[in-house]
Amino acid sequence: MTPSSKPDLKWIRRISQLMDSKFRIPSTSIKFGIDPLIGIIPGVGDLSSYIVSLMLIYTIRKNGAGGKLITKMLINVSIDALIGAIPILGAIFDVWYRANDKNLRLAQEYYEEGKHQGSGKGLLVLIILLVIAIIAALIYATWWALVEMGEIISSL
Repeated sequence: MTPSSKPDLKWIRRISQLMDSKFRIPSTSIKFGIDPLIGIIPGVGDLSSYIVSLMLIYTIRKNGAGGKLITKMLINVSIDALIGAIPILGAIFDVWYRANDKNLRLAQEYYEEGKHQGSGKGLLVLIILLVIAIIAALIYATWWALVEMGEIISSL
């Protein structure tokens, strides 16, 4: 992408900062945005934050971003949404993880330094394999726990 065709990231930067790093806890270096505050609202809060994040990614995609960059961004906001949905822990995670700020940095690296080029298919295959492995491990752990509980009950 040439410098003249590089998109203006001001709108994306403003929204990312509002969501993730607009405010600072006094006497600390800890920054946070409205994302963890919105996330306190059960169900609707995390969904709203996720939709805003997806809108930012859509805007970046409209400006010519490649599949690898978009895949990385979707992974960031999905991790944020999944863990962010856990009460209390999710709000703390939102303050620490700041997916929108991460995605802004990825977009800047893409447009200014030419990083994160490519299709992202390999990354997507890796994610799918990891999810399958995690599901298999959970199924095995559940089976093992049920067998152990059965043995304990039968010994009574």
